[in-house]
Amino acid sequence: MRARRSAVAIVAALAVLLAGCGIPTDGSPQAIPRADVPFKLLDPSPPKTTTTVPPAVAVPETVYLVAPDQHLVPVTRDVALPASPTAILGALLDGPTEAESAAGLQSFLSASPSQVTVSVSSGVATVDFRTNPFQLVLDQTLAVAQVVYTATAQTGVTSVVIEIRGQSVDVPTAAGVQVGRPVTRLDYLAEAPNQTTTPTTSTSPTTTVPSG
Repeated sequence: MRARRSAVAIVAALAVLLAGCGIPTDGSPQAIPRADVPFKLLDPSPPKTTTTVPPAVAVPETVYLVAPDQHLVPVTRDVALPASPTAILGALLDGPTEAESAAGLQSFLSASPSQVTVSVSSGVATVDFRTNPFQLVLDQTLAVAQVVYTATAQTGVTSVVIEIRGQSVDVPTAAGVQVGRPVTRLDYLAEAPNQTTTPTTSTSPTTTVPSG
């Protein structure tokens, strides 16, 4: 009899303990007062996000340097898209890489990539320099030939007009005369690349210059 009373007392004590702990006895979900909800659950901090900038997409373009035999030589430059004529002429003005210089290649143009703007209309590329890139060079004819061959390497470009600060200038040709008309590769056949010359690939970084 005493053991039965003890068992009843234990059951009663457990019932009181469970009620004190707040264990719900309802059969359906109950709304929790907002004041009882931890602050971080009501207003969690937004997850941190990082933005990844995709690498610039570049394409190989041909520019012309001067070989030790005083003929033009084609080399390639990786030019960021869109590879505009301005960007390509800017890559030419970057000059040879260290490896190309070690191989004897050079440029006779004295301007920086940001100092040129190119526009194309009806097959004529107008190459406008902010400073005169031919003023202090060893061979102006080869320097002009570099520009002409590089510009006419682009599809649809057949001739070149050279300007200095928006003013058209006369340029020397291989025939030894100054002309004020658009010039073509035919004007610089004496400086043309040797038939066995093929474009060499540069390891220089992608070239990006203002387009125009």
